[in-house]
Amino acid sequence: MNSSQIGIMISIVLYLSIVVIIGVVYSKKTKNVGDFYLGGRKLGPLVTAMSAEASDMSSWLLMGLPGVAYLTGVADAGWTAIGLAIGTYFNWLIVAKRLRYYSASIEAITVPDFFSKRYRDKSNILLALSALVIIVFFVPYTASGFAACGKLFGTLFGIDYHIAMVVSAIVIVGYTSLGGFNAASTTDFIQSIIMTIALVIVLVFGVAQAGGIAAVVDNAKALPGYLGMFNTYNAETNSAVDYSALTIFSTLAWGLGYFGMPHIILRFMAIEDPGKIKISRRVATVWVVISMAIAVVIGMVGLGMVKTPNNGFEALADSETIIVQIANLLSTKGFVFALIAGIILAGILASTMSTADSQLLAASSSMSENILGGLFRLKLGETAQMVVARVTLIVISVIGVILAWDSNSNVFKIVSFAWAGFGAAFGPVMLLALFWKRSNKFGAICGMFAGGAMVFIWKFALRPLGGVWDIYELLPAFIIGLAVNIIVSLITKKPEDEIVEDFEKVKAIK
Repeated sequence: MNSSQIGIMISIVLYLSIVVIIGVVYSKKTKNVGDFYLGGRKLGPLVTAMSAEASDMSSWLLMGLPGVAYLTGVADAGWTAIGLAIGTYFNWLIVAKRLRYYSASIEAITVPDFFSKRYRDKSNILLALSALVIIVFFVPYTASGFAACGKLFGTLFGIDYHIAMVVSAIVIVGYTSLGGFNAASTTDFIQSIIMTIALVIVLVFGVAQAGGIAAVVDNAKALPGYLGMFNTYNAETNSAVDYSALTIFSTLAWGLGYFGMPHIILRFMAIEDPGKIKISRRVATVWVVISMAIAVVIGMVGLGMVKTPNNGFEALADSETIIVQIANLLSTKGFVFALIAGIILAGILASTMSTADSQLLAASSSMSENILGGLFRLKLGETAQMVVARVTLIVISVIGVILAWDSNSNVFKIVSFAWAGFGAAFGPVMLLALFWKRSNKFGAICGMFAGGAMVFIWKFALRPLGGVWDIYELLPAFIIGLAVNIIVSLITKKPEDEIVEDFEKVKAIK
């Protein structure tokens, strides 16, 4: 191991030690499953905002988004970022406060729990279906996070991918199973800071290596369609490809996914003071806009570095490793720079871990709380509940490791599919549950099933047909889920009076 690798390793080990210590500290404060899964609803506004966005962005921010910009230019990455920024703002604006009050009013501590209690579904069909949706879409999502960690360490240190991936999974499972929600949220807050530092350092160093901003822009201008918002760049033919209005509209639909993301929604349910949600909204929105803008620019900078001779930066075999390769180049400039490169790579690790820990908690709560406790009605004491919660989390992690065993995975594609699944299955149900008192459990069940099923149908059966069918599956699936929910609710009986009373009570809160 050379001095560069030693410097990188020191930064990463220090970072990993901090997150494990946080898990140990919060393990002493986690007394029951309410603390484990929702932190006792005691999150402050800053931690709520930054942990929500860190768990949202994942390795997609530092790997997927720059990789797309590097390959095809501004349009695809740019419209995706715009859609996500709009979705972030409106999710905080219209969902956060009402969900916080509603979930506390009916004593719900998980998303399936909220849906079930909101509609008073004594059959537990809604509970089981929503828990199943979480497990189906989160387990492979988590597996992609483990895979990203394995690739990172394998690329940097020549470690076997499988060993690196398993060790990373053990660390994530360790601090999450010890400290639960509070540990995940606190580490996510720290991870958001590290991610920000990583983005800024990579941007500044990359621009310098590419010959300055002017050189980066000139290089981008020389590529047909690269800087356009209505064209993309095709490297194989060195030509511009039209980016149609339909494609733009479907790409903007990424923003719809926010209304159904369990790991983000849980932060809304956990905030201590609903009156401070406005602060959280502003912080979250500003951070998301700035971080995504920098990520897109880094893709452009990376291409500029490739075009700049004699700087030691070569064309990328895998565009998603662009920040990893820039950090590698930085580490060769001296030991201090190797330590800084380690911070950058810790940022990639942080982005992956911040999402994986939240996903593990959501999937674990679905299995232990909603399926075992809710559907099968297993009555367990507090100690037994904590044991089941932690064992379930570990079992799900093992499944994730098995799914991640094949190293040939694409972060962007996995994230986009899981994002569509949650957005279409949960998004319409969440919005109608919060804002339409006529909605009932029959509409929620049918709408959730229709939205989730349409993601698979559109992705694997219709989208391959091309043409007008070639749009992001979230948009049609969300529309179908919403329409089915409304129609079924209207043709079936009205909600019971006590359900309407609960709704009106929460609605009256200002």
